[in-house]
Amino acid sequence: MDLFKKVDETTAALKSEIENINEYIFYNPELGDNEFTSSKYLVNLLEKNHFKVEFPYMEIKTAFRAEFGNNVGPSIVFLAEYDALPGYGSDKKNAHACGHNWISAITVGSALVLSKLKDNFKGKIVVIGTPAEETVGRKVDMVNKGAFEGIDAVFQMHLGANTSLNSSSLAMDAFQFKFNGKASHAASAPHQGINALDAVNLTFAGISALRQQLKSDVRIHGIVTEGGYAPNIIPDQCTCRFEVRSEKRDYLNEVSERVKNCAKGAALMTGTALEISNFENSFDDLVVNSVLIEIAKKNLEKCGIKDFVERKDPPGSTDLGNVSYACPTMYGNIGVGDGETKPHEEKFLEYVNSTEAKEKAIMVVRAISYSAVELYLNPELLEKAKREFKNIAK
Repeated sequence: MDLFKKVDETTAALKSEIENINEYIFYNPELGDNEFTSSKYLVNLLEKNHFKVEFPYMEIKTAFRAEFGNNVGPSIVFLAEYDALPGYGSDKKNAHACGHNWISAITVGSALVLSKLKDNFKGKIVVIGTPAEETVGRKVDMVNKGAFEGIDAVFQMHLGANTSLNSSSLAMDAFQFKFNGKASHAASAPHQGINALDAVNLTFAGISALRQQLKSDVRIHGIVTEGGYAPNIIPDQCTCRFEVRSEKRDYLNEVSERVKNCAKGAALMTGTALEISNFENSFDDLVVNSVLIEIAKKNLEKCGIKDFVERKDPPGSTDLGNVSYACPTMYGNIGVGDGETKPHEEKFLEYVNSTEAKEKAIMVVRAISYSAVELYLNPELLEKAKREFKNIAK
């Protein structure tokens, strides 16, 4: 029997299981690094299907790595995400407004389908559960610790307003500037104080002036997280946080140094002491592999997804960018909903567990499984993807 026909039949047999993943994660939303229920659910499911699982993984308490097969042949990774976002509805609850429940369904679902067909090809099927994509970005820690060494290809897809494989993301640094001054009574002894809030305000002013001399792809946005407690006390400790983004890591490194210099200048002007730290991991820009994209697009079309658009939505940032510099990476968006509502918007919650999302999950599982089968069976195709990766990522 044709192996692609077997993919169809196996996906159909696992349809309820795949839809259950989508629904279970949706109704159990947990914030990054606290996805205990979600990660355990996925681990139990993979173990039940005879995957060898390491959990926790790499000293990250809600991360896991599940493997099926051996090292004779390619190793292909399917990346699961399952962290939610805070602050939705009148009661400001956690919710999957980014659709990470759907990502878990399509990646774990694809791995399950392929595991049932493993006798037909050589290699290893790997699922890596990656916590906290919305915040600290645990994929960065995994890359730094060698989780993607020896991996031949990575697959992940995301829900969006439109279907597009023309994906990109901005490199990002996340800085915290903490200024330490000296408290004093603002009315009776202002001359004895060292105002940490002045340093924060001067940092914002310096960055605002800096923006005029930066390339148009740069984004800098910040908040004050600690600004004093009473107007009649000169604040002795104030803190602000900034995210700095650019299309390419090389240029971002230059911009980040200039942003830090704004804070250093503010400290010098006010006489405060400055502490600089990163409150999240630094993300690289995303480099999608055109060979993998071409294979995936062909197979998505075979499975009924044809509404591709070429335009790019304004990109955010993702820790998948760091993975894309570690091994060949396929990533794209599948459109769901009204074509206008985007991830993170409250209305997007209506779509991520909808009938449409579940139907498209089944289509995507088939397409990803087709694509992986092609790579497992055609070493020359995988080598082509790896040659492109070496040229771009070096």
